[in-house]
Amino acid sequence: MSITRDDITGLILCGGRGSRMGGSDKGLQPYQGLPLAMHALLRLSPQVGTVMINANRNLAAYESMGVPVWPDPLPDFPGPLAGWLAGLERCETRYMAVVPCDSPLFPVDLVQRLAGMMVREGAEIAMAATREQGRVQVQPVFSLVEAGLLESLAGYLKSGERKIDLWTARHRCAQVLFDDAVAFVNVNTASELQALEGGPA
Repeated sequence: MSITRDDITGLILCGGRGSRMGGSDKGLQPYQGLPLAMHALLRLSPQVGTVMINANRNLAAYESMGVPVWPDPLPDFPGPLAGWLAGLERCETRYMAVVPCDSPLFPVDLVQRLAGMMVREGAEIAMAATREQGRVQVQPVFSLVEAGLLESLAGYLKSGERKIDLWTARHRCAQVLFDDAVAFVNVNTASELQALEGGPA
């Protein structure tokens, strides 16, 4: 068995408060002349069959990027898993690949490697991981997830829980170790965005 591009819907998470960015909508912040969310879209699109965006503000700006945009199904910015739920509720493929909008350098083979490990290990969720200061650091917002986990996630969030790792621990998870930790650097502040501007493309 193998997972093809057309088996996967991509989801870009743009639904956060942007509190450390002064309340700015992070996905719309410019990086190398384009909004961060557009960088994610251009990087993710070749890796999956279709793409959608999860956003809670400035929906017209995101819709202008040419893909469907869906807000959280839960109020008050409850975190990334609410974005996952928005995506899974509308995912028409067997798998969904998730990336955040604030890491414009994620690997161009991210989804392919996650899919390969998912098949090899018979997993329901495959997550990226990096090695930082000698320790393996899981990057759960870079994931490939079976769309059939919709009911599990909906129930978890309905119970009031919000943490990604507590939910993923309920399922068969695989990790893919990526050598380049810089590829997963995320931008939380205006100064971090400025610093990234001087880094690799």
